[in-house]
Amino acid sequence: MARFDRGDISLHYEIHGEGFPILLFAPGGMRSAIPFWRGSEWDPIETLSPHFQVIAMDQRNAGQSTAPVSGDDGWHTYTADHIALLDHLGIEKTHLLGGCIGGPYCFGVMHDAPDRVAAAVLQQSIGDSGENRELFHAMFDQWADDVKAAKPEVPEADWASFRSNMFDHEFVYNVSREFVAGCATPLLVLMGSDPYHPEVTSREIAEIAPNARLVEQWKNADEDGTVATVVEFLKGHTPN
Repeated sequence: MARFDRGDISLHYEIHGEGFPILLFAPGGMRSAIPFWRGSEWDPIETLSPHFQVIAMDQRNAGQSTAPVSGDDGWHTYTADHIALLDHLGIEKTHLLGGCIGGPYCFGVMHDAPDRVAAAVLQQSIGDSGENRELFHAMFDQWADDVKAAKPEVPEADWASFRSNMFDHEFVYNVSREFVAGCATPLLVLMGSDPYHPEVTSREIAEIAPNARLVEQWKNADEDGTVATVVEFLKGHTPN
């Protein structure tokens, strides 16, 4: 257990294993935090730490991490946290693995610091299906209702602006189709299959990204060989 304090932001993170680093962004929506890996289809902390230095973190105002809230917050706010944590740890280049909301988080780092990402695994990324906007609004509101008690100074207009900055966009919310179509980072796309993680989003990422591979069957990790697939992909793109 470790903490990284940056001004009035405090980020909780853990490091497991040794080797080339991989930064994990957990599932859980706005509550994205380390414990969500424990109940997921497979636990990358446990399965990847024999091969890599695995860095897991709680996102701001989730798990044990805290931060202020403002109406200007959005995906860029989280990306700044991620890059600052890499700087704090002295990591110049890393792999990324993001589940659920971690898909857009991965794209944020690839957008703002492309030279620092060797490869990324996108595990059932969230995305806009054209029919699921209200699901993400409700997910944000449920998280915000829990956080508001500790932040009575934040006006309702700021919460509404923050929510809009996160989820009133198309595709993968954080970056445009044009960016993904020009993103040369090697991507392993583990396909989604439900309203929060639309199959259409995974398929489109894999179709338009120039260096992407789609994996349709992965949720039964032992039967599908998920760990071996991910380890082989990451090792194949680990710099010498």
